[in-house]
Amino acid sequence: MRTISMHWVWIALLTGFLLSATASNGSSSELASDGPTKTLIQRASLIITMDPALGTGPLGSLADVDLLMEKDTILAIGKGLIAPDATVLNANGKILLPGFVDVHNHLYQSVFRGGCAHDDVLGWLQKCNLPIRLALNETDIYAAVRLSTLDLITTGVTTVVDWAHMFPQNLAKANIRALEESGLRFVFAYSQPKEGLDTLRAFKAELIDPNPLAGFQLTGGTRKKSAEHLADMVNLAHQLHVKVNVHLLEHIDQRQEDPVGVLARSGALALGPNLLLNHAIHLTDEDITLLAKSGAHIAHAPLSNMRLASGIIRLPELHKHGIKVGLGLDGGTNDTSDVFANMRTAVGLQRATTLHAGTFPTVSEVLRMATLGGAEVLGLEHQIGSLAPGKKADVIILDPSAINFAPQWDWLSQIVFNGQPANVEYVFVNGRLLKEKGRLIGVAEKDVIAAAEQAADRIRRSLDPGRKPGKE
Repeated sequence: MRTISMHWVWIALLTGFLLSATASNGSSSELASDGPTKTLIQRASLIITMDPALGTGPLGSLADVDLLMEKDTILAIGKGLIAPDATVLNANGKILLPGFVDVHNHLYQSVFRGGCAHDDVLGWLQKCNLPIRLALNETDIYAAVRLSTLDLITTGVTTVVDWAHMFPQNLAKANIRALEESGLRFVFAYSQPKEGLDTLRAFKAELIDPNPLAGFQLTGGTRKKSAEHLADMVNLAHQLHVKVNVHLLEHIDQRQEDPVGVLARSGALALGPNLLLNHAIHLTDEDITLLAKSGAHIAHAPLSNMRLASGIIRLPELHKHGIKVGLGLDGGTNDTSDVFANMRTAVGLQRATTLHAGTFPTVSEVLRMATLGGAEVLGLEHQIGSLAPGKKADVIILDPSAINFAPQWDWLSQIVFNGQPANVEYVFVNGRLLKEKGRLIGVAEKDVIAAAEQAADRIRRSLDPGRKPGKE
């Protein structure tokens, strides 16, 4: 493998980023958010940059190189980087790659993990999601989202889209508070009924815009009765310069609602890449052609789609038509946050359907979908999704020496087919260390779990006072 162009190293030298002495070893406190402004990750055995211009192969891989970041930004990648004022992290034997981008989730749903296990998506929505959603209070939603965010960090997610939709504003504020406290980069997807549309501008200005790690999207529905509200969201999205984020054809019976026609009549298809469609499983050839022409993007949640008997997305056809697709974990119907399982499921479903091992996505393609591809779906590819000078320092470090991963054979394939959250040793978001040596930093995990248990117990008793834990 070749190393990154020396052009970047010389730029860093000329601007004073790299000096000529040897840096000291870093400690846990030094790497934390209140530590030094520079971190030098030395001698990584493999860096997967996701940028073919920086290394070899489609993912721009580099062997035995260093990565230097200052505050929230990557400064340089190359061999023998020196920064005497930086904290040093020895990554010999480790794998570096960009943080994973989860383009579709519902973080409050961790409060009822395993719920409605024998139902498809329509039964799950009616029997579990709707009544529990209506029973949530501010304490419940904060506890559930806090638990989910820690689970995401553990698996290497650094950016998440949290689809909250029409929560009352007091619940939405508790949701955002948990997101902010996590340290994750996030996009909050939200809406209000027609009578509350005017409040969305103020909501975004007050709670989202001041946070450099936060983004905003508007949500809507694709049923016939939702068309007027969706049109309002489309108009507001144009004014606020944000995306509209909707669910589309997750269940085959939803075709009766003509959801693609609803998108067209509401003006949503005219949003182009500012339209994000979740699931999009039961598309016809004509639908795919229309969506490709519109420029809309898609969030694919393979684990959730299997869990809810929803079906298998036509991923190779979407790829052939140039439609950008990212990967999502999709909240409670995934029951856990495991990006590695999500990636190998995305690969496996298409291989099982086509009986062809070379179908889209391949190993390299699914790794890209989970990182840079997700960033492209969100319109954040200029900030995150790849490791390159000038990009935000969203970096994860994998330890491949674990029992489930070793021995080394083909590390790219092993990330997808062998990887587990336990292999994620370090997680940096915007240069801030959130996971170190396999442990979350600054988090009382037992307290977070206890709060989620209390929330689940309260909701369970409010819905069915006679129900006991574990009862189906």
